[in-house]
Amino acid sequence: MAVPSVSAEPPAVAASGGSVPAQSRAPLDARAVPARSGVPGDVLDALDVRPRITELRLSAFAGHRRAAFPLGPVTLLAGPSGAGKTTALMAYEALARLAAGAPLHEAFRDPLGCVPQRARPDAGGRRGFRIGCTADGVEGPVRLDVAVQAEPALRIAGERLTAGGVVLLETALRDPSRRAVQAAWHTAGSAPVTRAPLPDDRLGTALLPLRVAGKTDGQRQVLAAAEQMVVALRSVFPCDPHPASMRTPVPTGSGRLLPGCDNLADVLWRTRAECARRHALLVEALRAGCAGPVTDLLAEPLGDGTVRALLDRGDGLRTELARLGDGELRYLALTLVLLTGPGVLAVDTPGEVPDALRSLTVLADGFDRGLDPDQRRALLRLAGRMGERGHIRCLGAVSDGSWATRVRGVTVVHLDRDGTS
Repeated sequence: MAVPSVSAEPPAVAASGGSVPAQSRAPLDARAVPARSGVPGDVLDALDVRPRITELRLSAFAGHRRAAFPLGPVTLLAGPSGAGKTTALMAYEALARLAAGAPLHEAFRDPLGCVPQRARPDAGGRRGFRIGCTADGVEGPVRLDVAVQAEPALRIAGERLTAGGVVLLETALRDPSRRAVQAAWHTAGSAPVTRAPLPDDRLGTALLPLRVAGKTDGQRQVLAAAEQMVVALRSVFPCDPHPASMRTPVPTGSGRLLPGCDNLADVLWRTRAECARRHALLVEALRAGCAGPVTDLLAEPLGDGTVRALLDRGDGLRTELARLGDGELRYLALTLVLLTGPGVLAVDTPGEVPDALRSLTVLADGFDRGLDPDQRRALLRLAGRMGERGHIRCLGAVSDGSWATRVRGVTVVHLDRDGTS
């Protein structure tokens, strides 16, 4: 069959490089404490119990085959056009949507485009793709692997959630005529597993808290692992600023930044009044990325109900954003994203989880698009500083990552045109 069954084993070595070493399950106290950076004088950070995605696997997805990408606090996927950088970001975003409870057709808007081009249908005319990820946290590394059937009908063909060598959830499409998969989850009680049907268009891991009682140690392990995976995936903000839309005044609204940053002026109108400290950090960062002096960044309401943003140059001189270059506007928008958080960005966050126990992942396609060398270095250093704090992680795509290979706290994954690393 063209939709292979999911596997709990690590992906094999890619054609042009080695596989990512599997992470061992460490004791709780060792897992919760981040390692020192190795720089003399550094102070060990406080306990970090926030779930985080540490690996993205594209076992058979579009142009990727048996690919595994390690993800740190700041990760750049580097490679030429056609290497699959945007595809990898799309896969991450799709997993995040599934973890938030979205159906398959919302997570994968073009499922046939996700099927490897050379994948042949099986005897039943079925083709599909496989993706997965690993979430680390207090439960240790938790692996999720999903096989999706794209045709003749879009549905989940198999899913597996594992931790510590134990299969906690496994689903399989037993009867193609039914819109359900047969699921079995770890119980470790009077019966080793519990079996029940689950919908074939939703991620089973995200549904477990509604189906598992948590009465046995095994059930509690299942719930803890599922929660770690869902929390790690859900807080995602895909961001690709559109400079043309940022140059014109915008109506006042929710004050939550959109992925294209079109409503940046409205967000500045809100954030400048709410948090003077973060606004001061934003202005300081702009001095490194904008031409000419910068003493402040303002938002000014207009008589027609719109608001515009301006740079204060000092001595009463102000510059509208319309006069800034594309690189300056992208730098401004991405800096604002890194210095804010879920309360300002238009993201779906697990409201039942305190802010201190989750991190936001920014997906930045074309991270360095339009930026000059000084701007991209300043932006990457800011991303690194925010990543060290643990609240914001960043996964970006660049055409050339050589300039970033020696930046502290940054992981650069080089891709070839065949999608391997």
